[in-house]
Amino acid sequence: MGGMQPTHHHVSGGGLLGAVLTVLLLLVAASAYLLAVRRARRRNPARGWSGRRTASFLTGLGLLGVALLPPLGSSAHTDFRGHMAQHMLIGMYAPPALVLAAPVTLLLRTLPPAGGRRITSALRSLPARMLSHPAVALLLSTGTLGLLYCTPLYNTAMDHPTGHWLMQAHFLASGCLFAYVIAGPDPAPARPGVRTRLVYLGFAIAAHALIAQAMYGGYFVDIHAPIDQVQRGAEIMYYGGDIAELLLAGALVATWRPERRTRRPRGPGTRRPVSPPHPAERIRDILATHH
Repeated sequence: MGGMQPTHHHVSGGGLLGAVLTVLLLLVAASAYLLAVRRARRRNPARGWSGRRTASFLTGLGLLGVALLPPLGSSAHTDFRGHMAQHMLIGMYAPPALVLAAPVTLLLRTLPPAGGRRITSALRSLPARMLSHPAVALLLSTGTLGLLYCTPLYNTAMDHPTGHWLMQAHFLASGCLFAYVIAGPDPAPARPGVRTRLVYLGFAIAAHALIAQAMYGGYFVDIHAPIDQVQRGAEIMYYGGDIAELLLAGALVATWRPERRTRRPRGPGTRRPVSPPHPAERIRDILATHH
């Protein structure tokens, strides 16, 4: 770190063209979701679709717009404080909003049965189960921050527009994966119990705090930016990360549904208790409503 001036000030992210493309992509995503909502309501008017989920998705896109468009989108290329604020919005605030919109469930309600079965098979596949394990999601979303800020990787990415866009894409994808694993309302056959997910969320909080403290003190980090910018960026990461993870914990509580308990039969005439359905069976139930 050492008080060096930024060496990546020439990266502009595409200027006006980049901003126009960003707006178009956000509009396409919003339009696709709204069209899917309309189709889901037409196919099953009785069930409809939650307006809160739609609002959540649009909020997530709005947060992405704030992060990627000027003025923050421009300052993120020249000021480490802007970069960290952008990182928080793309990787920790927008993903829960997008995930809580249940896009996979919406897709299952709009696709024909054959398409729904393909998605179900993909969700139940071994690679999907491994990728959606909390340990893997934690490693990809939080563990990679040490690799980014404690090696020359961050400086290299900021020196090349492609590297900067790939870094932003990683923040968004890994943030959505972690939010989906912890509190996503969409089907997840391999998702563990609430206690396990809370433990991994606690690990994420601790890891963010350690990285932010090391960044503030200048230990082990390799960031070409003035010391005051790095310290302010560390503060944004420390406090902004805590707030985001507390919001994710609240989302976990809000989306949690207790499992139905079963009782042992007391006599020969007592009906056999029915166990809660396996998550994969719940996915098939969703698909069955579209035949």
